Amino acid sequence: MRKSILAALLSATAGLAACGDTTGEQALYGAGAGAAGAALLKGNLVTGAAVGAAGNLIYCQENPGRC
Repeated sequence: MRKSILAALLSATAGLAACGDTTGEQALYGAGAGAAGAALLKGNLVTGAAVGAAGNLIYCQENPGRC
């Protein structure tokens, strides 16, 4: 159940996190979205921020037209 909630939350915030003109901005926005998701799920904020930052950086590198 927790994994499905996390997947739904990540999908919902993907549009918000996928922005930023520079690599630093992309990492910062992704970290914010990841930390927010971790806070909502009562998870580890540092881990959530790290996963969010990495996820947003990878997404923006793979889909530059959508960032």
